[in-house]
Amino acid sequence: MADDRPSSSSRPDKHARRFRRYDGGDPLSAPVDLAKALDAIGDSVMGGTSPERAMREYLRRGDRDQIGLDDLARRVSERRRELLQRNNLDGTLQEVQKLLDRAVLDEKKQLARDVALDDLDRSFSEMRLENLPASTSAAVSELRDYDWKSARARADYAKIQELLGRELLDQRFAGMKQALEGATDEDREAIGEMLNDLNALLEKRAAGTDTPEDFGEFMEKNGQYFPENPSTLDELLDTMAKRSAAAQRAFNSMTPEQQQELMQLSAQAFGSPSLMQALSQLDQNLQSLRPGEDWTGSQNFDGANPMGLGDATGVMQDLADLDRLADQLAQSYSGARMDDIDLDAISRQLGADAAVDARTLRELEKALRDGGTLRRDSAGRLQLTPKAMRQLGSSLLKDVATRMHGRAGLRETRNAGSTGDRTGGSRGWEFGDTEAWDIPRTILNGVQRRLGASISAGAGVSGMRGRLIEVDDIEVAETEARSQAAVALLVDTSFSMAMDGRWVPMKRTALALHTLITSRFRGDHLELISFGRHAEVMDIEQLTALDSYWDKGTNLHHALLLANRHFRKHPNAQPVLLIVTDGEPTAHLEKSGEVFFSFPPHPVTIERSIQELDTSMRLGATTTFFRLGDDRGLARFVDSMARRAGGRVVAPELDDLGAAVVESYLGGRSSPSPGASSGPMGDEQGGYFGRGWWV
Repeated sequence: MADDRPSSSSRPDKHARRFRRYDGGDPLSAPVDLAKALDAIGDSVMGGTSPERAMREYLRRGDRDQIGLDDLARRVSERRRELLQRNNLDGTLQEVQKLLDRAVLDEKKQLARDVALDDLDRSFSEMRLENLPASTSAAVSELRDYDWKSARARADYAKIQELLGRELLDQRFAGMKQALEGATDEDREAIGEMLNDLNALLEKRAAGTDTPEDFGEFMEKNGQYFPENPSTLDELLDTMAKRSAAAQRAFNSMTPEQQQELMQLSAQAFGSPSLMQALSQLDQNLQSLRPGEDWTGSQNFDGANPMGLGDATGVMQDLADLDRLADQLAQSYSGARMDDIDLDAISRQLGADAAVDARTLRELEKALRDGGTLRRDSAGRLQLTPKAMRQLGSSLLKDVATRMHGRAGLRETRNAGSTGDRTGGSRGWEFGDTEAWDIPRTILNGVQRRLGASISAGAGVSGMRGRLIEVDDIEVAETEARSQAAVALLVDTSFSMAMDGRWVPMKRTALALHTLITSRFRGDHLELISFGRHAEVMDIEQLTALDSYWDKGTNLHHALLLANRHFRKHPNAQPVLLIVTDGEPTAHLEKSGEVFFSFPPHPVTIERSIQELDTSMRLGATTTFFRLGDDRGLARFVDSMARRAGGRVVAPELDDLGAAVVESYLGGRSSPSPGASSGPMGDEQGGYFGRGWWV
């Protein structure tokens, strides 16, 4: 292959253009979709898995539309097994045996029909052919000085020596077997000179006396033998050492009998032992300069397809590629990243489609790490960012809406629920306003301001300068006042919630409600309260990251205390109390602040819980209990509590818990009077349809 590098004396044309295959993926493909990945990662995180592990698990499993690392690793394993089960290492020996058998047969035929041949010579030749050793290598050696009478037999025997030489060279220089087919004596002499030059250069490197000029002179003379076109001696060393080590592993994989046959045959390559001597010296030099390569490994081939020495070396390189890919795809070592995966090797071994799948996974990991989805906390641990929480919450909210409506043709209204109906007036913007801008008035204010400044300066209309809009120009559309709600979502975090598979649905529900309120009803005040042995106010990040743990007790009393405190902080807001639980209250707070626990529930615990529920009722709270599970005692308790508070009980399936809670919030915050029971989904008192959340 010609060397297309510019010589030192030539100057590159500044208008020249070089083209090569684009390897950056499909330029027309859509960007990676983080929505599905974030949903899966979010579910794992809410189930107690760390974000780092959740991301790794998603990349490993993939999803319905995205192949994961496990599937790629399976294909790597299948490809490796196929190479071992399809091939064997007898190819060169079988080809030599075939040529030898044909040469001997042709020679016997020639002896039989050559009437001019002396009978004694004929008998001696026939006896020699009949008594050849059983070993192929020994038979070839035995016939080294044989005087062939058949021209065809002589040619086949010469092919044996030529084949051995080409195979031995193909082991170290890929493609040499085909390149040297029909080679002349001059070609073989040139090969010998190249090997001598290469060994001399490697010996200089071992002694530390080589220079870049030495490498340049070598490549200028012998570059046609190196299609990889290495730019440095180290690149050349790396390429040759990998193939030479693969050749050694192929040799190690042969049976002792095959190894012995090959070693004896190799000495007869090209009819001279000089080639084998030069190659042995080359192997020694490469091994001393690159001892880190695998020179001792072996494989078990048991297929029916015979391979020559060069092909076997190529397969050994493929197997090494596949072993490296298996390690890279496993991502089991410290600091593993998708960037470690060799896409070129995947394309070589599994095809372009597999490389595209791997590239997509790499881009997905990069988007998750660098796109504001994951971040490291002060302890260096990965966690979901607020942006990721919003994206995850929006996805959950869409799922909730689908379950609530259950029919197609509905679309989300961007500003639904953010303000009341417009009055037709406008006012200047103030910090914290969420109303829509009055665009005509805002632009008019900016024009008037700029025009007034220009006239004052004596420049007229043509002299208008400055920003089109300043903050003081902004006006917002006035809207009718709307009611605000103080929402307390109480979620049971006792161990039974996790044990019975209710942990993740509970968290998904909390996140969906949090997203709805913070994005659509920003004037409402949400408090998330978890209650196990004791109750605690949590932000959404704490709750979604909360791991399940053995917490003996269900302290509804403490949770109601915190909820009533929240209601009192917002006296002008409509209280909405939402309680998600799967067990009767078994704990309460004593006056000392200590937790009292008893199972079965103690009457005092029940009494304290009822007292706080009565307080919520006096504060005007609309109350809904969400009963999870089929416990009869729990059913009796929550039914009686709901009747006492004028609220209601919902017993949803786990998949419908989020929809039930959101529906109750939207209906409860719009109830006309405290304590009234909100109707079913889409109630006529102004539930989610009345608020215009979805249209």
